[in-house]
Amino acid sequence: MKKLINIHTILACCMVLVVASCKKDFMDRYPQTSVPPDLFFKSEEDLSLYINGLLTIPGRDQYLEDQGTDDKATTGAVEVKSIMTGNPSSQNITSGWSWGRLRNINYFLDNYSKAQVTDAVKNHYAGLARFYRALFYIDKVKRYSDIPWYSKTLNPSDSVDLYKPRDPRALVMDSVMADLAFAAANVKEDVPPGTPNVWVMKLVQARTALYEGTYRKYHGELNLAGSADGFLQTAAQVAGEIIKSGKFQIQGSYSALFTSASLAGNKEVLLSSIYDQDLKRSGSNANILDYEMSPSRELVQTYLMSDGSRFTAQPGYQTFGFVQEFQNRDPRLMASFVYPGFVFATNSPNPKPYIQRLNKNFTGYHQLKGYVNSTESKVIASVDFPAYRYAEVLLIFAEAKAELGTLTQSDLDASVNLLRARVGLPNLDMGWANSNPDPVLVAKYSNVSGSNQGVILEIRREKRVEFAMEGYRFDDLMRWAAGKELEKIPEGIYFPGLGIFDLTGDGIPDIKLVDKNTTIPDEDQKETNSLGEKLVYYKTGSFGENVTVYLKNGTAGGATVTEVTPRQFIDPQYYYRPIPFNQVTLNPALKQIFGW
Repeated sequence: MKKLINIHTILACCMVLVVASCKKDFMDRYPQTSVPPDLFFKSEEDLSLYINGLLTIPGRDQYLEDQGTDDKATTGAVEVKSIMTGNPSSQNITSGWSWGRLRNINYFLDNYSKAQVTDAVKNHYAGLARFYRALFYIDKVKRYSDIPWYSKTLNPSDSVDLYKPRDPRALVMDSVMADLAFAAANVKEDVPPGTPNVWVMKLVQARTALYEGTYRKYHGELNLAGSADGFLQTAAQVAGEIIKSGKFQIQGSYSALFTSASLAGNKEVLLSSIYDQDLKRSGSNANILDYEMSPSRELVQTYLMSDGSRFTAQPGYQTFGFVQEFQNRDPRLMASFVYPGFVFATNSPNPKPYIQRLNKNFTGYHQLKGYVNSTESKVIASVDFPAYRYAEVLLIFAEAKAELGTLTQSDLDASVNLLRARVGLPNLDMGWANSNPDPVLVAKYSNVSGSNQGVILEIRREKRVEFAMEGYRFDDLMRWAAGKELEKIPEGIYFPGLGIFDLTGDGIPDIKLVDKNTTIPDEDQKETNSLGEKLVYYKTGSFGENVTVYLKNGTAGGATVTEVTPRQFIDPQYYYRPIPFNQVTLNPALKQIFGW
């Protein structure tokens, strides 16, 4: 069991849970926006209690993100897929327009200075509140671009502010960056376990600057390209400060980041989201392997070979089968995907390699990252999530400098190449990358040009691979103006046609694909392999037929198919979302933008 922190922190955490989940206590009888300031904002305990009530950290549900992107197929009605395959409008896209959290944050900022504490203590808690406000607005800007900025608590009588129009993105993001700069300058390093400190402030400051800088650079519809470099310079500078601090390093195995019962003391995790069944915060394996989502073949093909060469440079890679795809690859592939020969703990005490299960509408690949391979519920429930990783700092630093044109080989060696060294890959050579840009990535990101084209593309590959299935992909595609990639329907494992196939890597057949008109025999009549195991039979055909495995070319073979409904990504409209119709009705000053 993990060590507990002091009694004051325990009480504060308990209060957080009470505030969030029940209607019994002080903070519920007096909601945060109605707490009488003269009665409450008196001591550091009061400030801490309120701020702990605002605590938000990414958790294990991040492993379920990015469905509907080029990383993951999904059978779920996720928004991005529904928009591209339906008739989206402000009347049927209604989520995202919620302001209660901002009201709670601003109420604190309106009243915290009343506390009888030192300025340093006040500024620490104000920094955390402004950090949370920045996070709130970052999400809003990503969704709507121009958005009303509110820096104080609104009252029903504030008719001017309540009915104001959108503020320009430039104004909002300047305010966001000011909040993050204040947080980075004032939040303490020494904070209770499980809460963000100054280094998290700086990481988010760098991340936000990189996001906005690249977004402005690649999105001409904003007419903000002239200010992109300022954000990129901030990203590089702040990430560089974190690196130069010497407090963090890449250590241990890659897979251990996602399977450790405790990440406390891990020098490459700036902040972990703590899961502990004994403390009533449990995680689970639910939905990770094969519920509504499955990784794409295109993601598999992005990983390099173990010698650093490109998988897509292998002759005939387009027709490689499942087993061949995993041979001599970047080890992060096998840490993220269920691979040939993988043994589930549930197979004990007779451990047999898992035979990849094929289902309708799925790719055939299974996500391993985030899955805890254990039969013990307490072990599964108590694995921490690396919410903020040093690897991201290194990639922010490299990408920002590459986009600015100031990247050097020494910069690469101090950033990207540390990640490659951890998994045994050769260093990325800047000169080689720029003189030999990957044609697959050139086609994918056709708006990248200039003398640093090759190294920018390789840094993007590294970001996709290092953070695969951790919830970063959608935002990256949006900021790079690569939305057209979402039009490509994710495909899965390749089969040349009907027949018997090995999926465990031992050279012995495991499954048999048969024609849709074939009657699958009873179990005792099924074909047996040399191990004495019955083959798993699948009826195979084209999408929509009464079969289990859909292949691109039906019984003639091809990659498995997850759907066939055409997708359309309208540029630039679909980089944004409409303000819900009822909100525009209430406040006609909220004008829609970019075709909505």
